[in-house]
Amino acid sequence: MAEKPIPVSAIEENAASVRVSDMLRNALSLHQEGKLMQAQQVCVAILRICPTHFESLYLLGRIAGECNDDDRACALLQCAIQACPGNPAVYLDFGNALGRLGRAEFAIASYETAIALRPEYAEAYNNLGNALLARGSFAEAASSYERAIAGKPEFLPSRYGRARALQGLGRQVEAVAAYDEVIARKPDYPEAHYDRANVLQSLGRSEDAVAGYDRAIALRPEYAEAYNNRGNALLGLGQPDAACRSYSKAVEIRPGYAEAHANLGNALLQAGKLDDAIRSCDRAITADATLPEAYWNKSMAILLSGDLEAGWPLYEWRWKTRDFSSRRRNFPQPAWDGMESISGRTILLHGEQGLGDWIQFCRYIPKVKALGARVVIEVPDVLTPLLGGLDGVDECIPRGEPLPSFDIHCSVLSLPYAFRTTTKSIPAAAAYLRSDDSKRELWRRRLGQKARRRVGLVCSGSASHKGDRARSIPLRLLLPELPDCCDYICLQKDLREYDKEVLTGTDRIPYYGDLISDFSDAAALCDLMDVIVSVDTSVAHLAGALGKPTWILLPFAPDWRWMLNRSDSPWYPSVHLLRQLRPGDWADPLARLRSMLSDGHD
Repeated sequence: MAEKPIPVSAIEENAASVRVSDMLRNALSLHQEGKLMQAQQVCVAILRICPTHFESLYLLGRIAGECNDDDRACALLQCAIQACPGNPAVYLDFGNALGRLGRAEFAIASYETAIALRPEYAEAYNNLGNALLARGSFAEAASSYERAIAGKPEFLPSRYGRARALQGLGRQVEAVAAYDEVIARKPDYPEAHYDRANVLQSLGRSEDAVAGYDRAIALRPEYAEAYNNRGNALLGLGQPDAACRSYSKAVEIRPGYAEAHANLGNALLQAGKLDDAIRSCDRAITADATLPEAYWNKSMAILLSGDLEAGWPLYEWRWKTRDFSSRRRNFPQPAWDGMESISGRTILLHGEQGLGDWIQFCRYIPKVKALGARVVIEVPDVLTPLLGGLDGVDECIPRGEPLPSFDIHCSVLSLPYAFRTTTKSIPAAAAYLRSDDSKRELWRRRLGQKARRRVGLVCSGSASHKGDRARSIPLRLLLPELPDCCDYICLQKDLREYDKEVLTGTDRIPYYGDLISDFSDAAALCDLMDVIVSVDTSVAHLAGALGKPTWILLPFAPDWRWMLNRSDSPWYPSVHLLRQLRPGDWADPLARLRSMLSDGHD
């Protein structure tokens, strides 16, 4: 039987198939060797023969991504998907390209498709975790990383990503343990050491954080971010000079690092170098004119210098900083800046920071009332009895209660700006608060007959205050400096455990904290003292607002409201300031305190 001839078309098709197969192997080899342009040329030639050839479209898409042409990568990878919709790897690369273009939601969808096609696809779970982490979906990211780890237990990027997701969830102790696992597998992982140090810093373990940053820097000497955050930790430890050196190294590595310049400005402020602090903040603003922390830090340096008029407008930048953005009251009504008439309108005055701020700046309420407004104040419960009857207050609402209708609002800390206050125009009445007569009589009976000069004591404020390490004084340091010529009363409601132990061991200082229900009790107690000795906390403001002789012990770098190089305060005529001469050293102000108490100084 005669052999049947093969059709010419079949022969040509087979030859083309063999040729395409050889060409693809060549393209893959060239790509592996890093010869991207040549590999690309071969793939283009294949597509002339077979326009829907999946492997060539896919390889071209990958090459485009490797050449940072992600728009072209996406277009080619879409063509590859159309040619072969069931290949999970192409969806992974498509998601990567979409992510680099900032199209996060589409990237997430692509990763999810890859996983649907291959349910145990560890790389897709990992990259999905990365996309979810970038979006801030920390719980979903952690779950995705855990699926990736289940598929590839030794895949370190997934373990690192899970640690970062736990950090984002605020599960800081678990995050430290997760970073420890990563570092145990790869001790020379600078990013893991850096992120672990960040978590330690958030936990208040500043010394351990510094050690972590040092390890990250040892592994990557040009790690500017590590130097910057190391400076933050050192500043938290009360070491402004060391912090300055760390920030300076960060900006040496990266001269345009705006955040580090702003942080350096803050550290220089803490070191008492105001001019240098302002210059550093100005460099931050030059590098990034939108960085709120630069303006805010500059404002505090200017206010500390006493130039209030120049400082107030910059201080309004606080609302945009990370520390304050969550505290801003997002009322639909406009905020008042002093420029708009409020006559015949209802204004809500509200707080934002500490109790002492309310006490210091409620002095402006009569001035607001004098502009013809109806004044509603929203204050913490503990201040309601004290401030509710203040001149100019029409309605006092405890914080958390429903607010009445109002037309405009203002934070009490913005009132000095609204009135364009200077040191000469501060409303500084000798006393603008008063204690309740019945409360004062109640406390008079509790204290008993007065035999000697009474001195009220406050040695610490809130432990959560950012500057508490610098401002509070352990009672064990204060007690030896109190001469026997006076009777001492502890005015604090709350005490640290170590201060309670000191009080338990002495009968010199009665403590009535359990009987102090709110600031009306504190005010009555203050009024029964001859002198109040306090660190920079709310009771110091209260005593000053009552017009009582008040001696405030201040750290070397005080809060801006106390200014520098003066023993008096333009805010409170009855206040005398006892300042540290060196950071962290209370010896000199405590020696002066002892002398003043011994001499009967007012």
